[in-house]
Amino acid sequence: MAESDRIQAHMQVLDQRGNHVGTVDRVDEAGEIRLARADSPDGLHHYIPLDWVEAVDEAVRLNRVSSSVLRDRD
Repeated sequence: MAESDRIQAHMQVLDQRGNHVGTVDRVDEAGEIRLARADSPDGLHHYIPLDWVEAVDEAVRLNRVSSSVLRDRD
């Protein structure tokens, strides 16, 4: 799991294949990444657990594909 203090607002979130999943709004107190609503097709915030993070560089890179991210979470 990547360090949550390296994750910053407005960072791109990418799936395992490099596809755009969303944009970081913030990391909340529960240790989840809150995605910005503006990027969401349904206009709602979505949350990603930190244990789904594979790496953090110029983007947050997840250890799963985008088709499973929202399905597994919501």
